[in-house]
This record gives sequence, C-alpha cells and structure tokens, in this order.
Amino acid sequence: MTDEMEKPMDAPNGEPADVKPQEEAASEAAPAQPPLPQQDKPAAAAEGAEPPVESAPEPAAEAQPAPEAKPERPPSRFSRGDLAPGVLASKSPLMITFDLGEGATGEIMSRELERMSPQQLAELEEGKSYTVFIVNPMNHEGKTLVSLSRAEEEIDWRRAEEYRGEQKVFEGTVAGFNKGGLIVRFGRLRGFVPLSQMSDERRRAVQASTPDQYDSMVNQSINCKVMEVDQKQNRLILSERMANRESREKRKEDLIAKLNVGQLMNGRVVSLEDFGAFVDIGGAEGLVHLTELSWKHVTHPRDVLKIGQEVRVEVISVDRERKRIGLSIKRTEADPWDEIATTYTQGQLVRARVTKLTKFGAFARLVDNNEIEGLIHISELSDSRVNHPKDVVNEGDEITLRVIKVDVRNRRLGLSLKRVNSAEYLDLDLGRDWGDEH
Repeated sequence: MTDEMEKPMDAPNGEPADVKPQEEAASEAAPAQPPLPQQDKPAAAAEGAEPPVESAPEPAAEAQPAPEAKPERPPSRFSRGDLAPGVLASKSPLMITFDLGEGATGEIMSRELERMSPQQLAELEEGKSYTVFIVNPMNHEGKTLVSLSRAEEEIDWRRAEEYRGEQKVFEGTVAGFNKGGLIVRFGRLRGFVPLSQMSDERRRAVQASTPDQYDSMVNQSINCKVMEVDQKQNRLILSERMANRESREKRKEDLIAKLNVGQLMNGRVVSLEDFGAFVDIGGAEGLVHLTELSWKHVTHPRDVLKIGQEVRVEVISVDRERKRIGLSIKRTEADPWDEIATTYTQGQLVRARVTKLTKFGAFARLVDNNEIEGLIHISELSDSRVNHPKDVVNEGDEITLRVIKVDVRNRRLGLSLKRVNSAEYLDLDLGRDWGDEH
C-alpha cells in the first residue's frame, strides 16, 4: 500500500509521468491569468523564490558636485530698537563707524549723514563714547546700521516716560503755537500744551487779546508736567497748569510763612474778578478786594487795573491755615481823606460830576479832588418828591453841590443839591464871597 502510494501515477498511455518541481507543477495547475502591469506585479509566492526578471532600469544621471557652502554669519547680539554704547572709531562726510565692542562695528546710514550739518559733524570726536540706536542689527551685507539722531529721540522718549511716571516738573521753552495751544521742546521731541492745560494767567491773557498774543510767548520759558506719552503715535502731551499748581502751592507755603501784615511788596495783576483783583507777589497770589483797589469808588477792577500791570501792594491780612493773603493797593497811596479833613467843611459849595445813579440817591465825584466821591441822597436832590434820581440828574452832569456832612472816621461825604440856594447858608455864603473879594 505504501509502495503504491509512493509510485508516481501512470500517464494515460501507460508510461510513467515525469516528476516536476513543485513550483512548476503549481504553475501549471493554476489557471492562466492575463499579464499584470509592471507596477502591479505580485511579490514572490514563497520565501527564497527568485523575483521575476524585469528589464534593467536606465542608468541614473551622473551626480553633480554640491556647491561649496558659505560660512554662516554669527547671530547679532543686538535687536532692532536697542540702545547701545559705542566708541566713534572713524568719521568722514561719507561714513561714520562705531566700535560696539566684542568685534562688532556699527555704521551710520548715508541718509542720516546727508542731513548732518558741517557743525554737527565737526562736533563728533573720534574716541569718544556715544549712545547709538540699532536700526538694523544685520543687513543684507552683514553690517550693523546705527543712528545717533534716533538714539537721542529714544532717550528723550524714555526720559518723558520717566517724567510722567514720577510726575516731575521740567522747564522748557515755547517753540511755537497753533490755534489749539503751544508747542514746547522736550529735548528733540515736540510736546504740545493744549489751551486747556495752559496756566490760568496765560490762558486769560490769550483769550482777552488778539491772536498775536501767542507771538509774544515764543521763546518764553515754561514749566510743564508730562501728561501722556505715546511714542507710536508720536504724541507727547504736556500741562503747564499741573506744574504751576504744584509749584505755586509750594511757593505760597514758603511765602506765607515769611509774610507780615503791613509789609509792602511789588506785584503783578494776574486776574480780574467782579469782587477784586488777584496779584502775584512773587510765588503766591493775594486778593485785592474791590474796596481796597482805590480811595475812590470803583465799580469793577477793570476800571482801574489791567492784567499784567505792575502794582505796589500792602499786606493787610495773612491766613496761614487757609493759605489766604489779603492785599491793598489804596493803602500804599496818600489818603485823600487827610486833605478832606482840613480842606472841606460843612456848608461849603463844591463842584462835582455825577458818576452813578441808584434808587436811594446819586454819587458824585469832586472835580477838585478826583479821589473823593460823595453821596447825594434822594431826599437832598429837590424840595419836591423825587421817585428816582434820574428825574433830577443824569450821569456825567457837572453840578454845584453843598457839603452837608464830613465824616472822616467813616470816610463819608454828604452832598446836597436842594440846599445850594438855601437861606440856611446865606450868611456863610455872603461871608465867603466877601472874604473872596478882599
């Protein structure tokens, strides 16, 4: 049985069949398949089988030699916008170079050199240290481009931010103006003081006069505080008002501590109000009340004073707790009532000009003494009933009046129109006329 199984089967004609390799037999046993495209050929069926024979690939192109690599530039230790110390290594009208240390060199761009004046170029010293602004740490040629002018601007921007943060006061100069305010130099920067941030004195002076008033402010010194710093928008807003408020309070405290009642000082009128005038007496403002402006009657301070006018004042009160100073202008002048006490007597006839009408009477200023103003009570205007002084006199009328009261203590002069021709003073008038003729 075993021997039969090991024998090969006979072919149909009785002859023994040839023994073929297993792979070949399997190939013959498999049904015929159409040839596959070359890229889709299957892998070998069994391990160790020979791969199908394929046409030899075309020879590859001859390899080209790689280009020679350029040496890489070392990265710069600077960044755009940095400030760096540099020593001026060389200068000429065409090139200025700086030694930035550690083998680095900086060059000023040609455009900046063209803007430099001969004087600016002459002031640069070789071997001297300067602060430079890094425009480009490494350009296409591997150079570091720097700027002196940008460095100065950058330093000023940083300084402005410092002033803003610490609220420090700086003294600048008015460089120009426009309709909205003043232009003030802050180093190389242009700061702007809006009209609303000018000092009260400067703002009132501008509003009360012609636009030419701005011209007179150019080149004047000005104290300011930095309100806003915006370098990206090139915006630097300053305030004179904030600076003056702080410095004025400090000067006022120092001045008040030294002031004494009765002290005479020179001052300058800084503002006029309905109730009086404010006068700067060297670091602090004091009030001259309406009644202390003049010995004569004053309706409004502008009738006798102007803003900016220099005046002589006397200190009449000092309130150190409330930081208030009371001043007087009239007390620095001779008291006209000293003359009234010896020159004018009751019953005397005088010439006066009507200055003001009120419901209770009319005020008239003596022609011979313009400092003195007397009152004609409504009951002294006429023997008849008077409803209002305008029914009898008008402002500006120059009339003869009789003195009926001289109150030196209270500085009051009573005048009468109806008693000018009164028989009550006939003897006095006749005696005075007689004496005048002789």
